[in-house]
Amino acid sequence: MEEEKKGSGFVVKDKRLFDEEGKERGQDEKPSFAAEEKSETSKGFPGEQKQEHDYPQVNFTNFVLSLSTSALFHFGDFPEYEGGKAEKNLPAAKQTIDILDMLNEKTKGNLDKNESSLIQGVLYELKMRYVKEKA
Repeated sequence: MEEEKKGSGFVVKDKRLFDEEGKERGQDEKPSFAAEEKSETSKGFPGEQKQEHDYPQVNFTNFVLSLSTSALFHFGDFPEYEGGKAEKNLPAAKQTIDILDMLNEKTKGNLDKNESSLIQGVLYELKMRYVKEKA
């Protein structure tokens, strides 16, 4: 079997540790996984192309703020797209509040002071807003 086969725009490399007869390949024939694994983990997920984005860092604070923003969206504070009409969806807002409430319960005792204050403050504000919107 050829080491590389060229087809219609892509290359297939045989990276098996054994040849067609089941014998272990020689050192010079063995694929080098260490270099590939290191480079793939530095890029992100295997096969993923690196793209430049200005996304915020993934952490607990940003996750809570993201869910809070989703709830505000469902309260109709801003439209789905620019120039569009903002629409209320109170059941979706309640579901997002319930998710935050569950997250608060499941993380009790595992949050630092700032994270705990943040989630409790966000929950208070969103629950008061929900009561106001429901009335």
